[in-house]
Amino acid sequence: MPTLRQLRDRVKSLKNTQQITRAMKMVAGARIRRAELAMRAARPYAAAIAEMLQEVAAAGGAGHPLLEARPPKKRAVLLMTADKGLCGAFNSNLVRAASQVAAEGGPSTALYLVGTKGRVQLRRTPYRVEAFWPLAGLPFAELAQDVARKVSGDFLAGAVDEVTLVSSRFVSTIVQRPTPAKLLPVPRPTAARAATKNAFEFEPDQKIVLAALLPKYVEFTIFQALLETQASEFAAKLLAMSNATDNAGKLIDELTLVMNKTRQAAITKEILEIVGGAEALKH
Repeated sequence: MPTLRQLRDRVKSLKNTQQITRAMKMVAGARIRRAELAMRAARPYAAAIAEMLQEVAAAGGAGHPLLEARPPKKRAVLLMTADKGLCGAFNSNLVRAASQVAAEGGPSTALYLVGTKGRVQLRRTPYRVEAFWPLAGLPFAELAQDVARKVSGDFLAGAVDEVTLVSSRFVSTIVQRPTPAKLLPVPRPTAARAATKNAFEFEPDQKIVLAALLPKYVEFTIFQALLETQASEFAAKLLAMSNATDNAGKLIDELTLVMNKTRQAAITKEILEIVGGAEALKH
């Protein structure tokens, strides 16, 4: 059984830990508000640029290499995780979803990793890592440009035939879902959608408009995924630190009760020894 001193040290250590987790919870709560505002502000633009791309592609039959669907002999996964832990199973769920997608492509699947945790957890997998970017290395706008440039360049060069984006979708503060989505080739409009669209006139040319729009679409899709992943990370960290703070409080209460019982037992033992000594002196 632990001594009274050991119990006091444990309670003190748990109180220090609780202070840290409470501070991290407050920081995550402050950051998630800004991240959620940025993410929700970007969603309408992402939907609008996707709809515009679908209309341009459906209006005429103009082609572009980023729309070219090839037999997926060489697949790739673009995975987005956090740079740091202490956010529950957030990173593990993303890595698990990416591993499932990569397993469908076989051992030749290439990995493009954004976030340190993904790189750490996938360092022993048989899949080769083509590129890596820390999540906090650059502003998201510049990071999205770099990632889009690398992924699109490899696709156009024929190094990969298909790229699947695996990122977290922010549903609420409690729910964040790992979501795989095809990034390249850019999905073409369905036949039903193409048939219902009106004819458009383009200036200077439909191919030029499509060539300018497609890279922006890929770039902003990655930018939107970065915002969603960051907001999801802060939400997961907020929940994890809240649970850690509550658990530390419960442990402190339990150890305090044990400490009080141990101290009372020690006091009772000393009283009994004094009483026993006094009785012995009488005789």
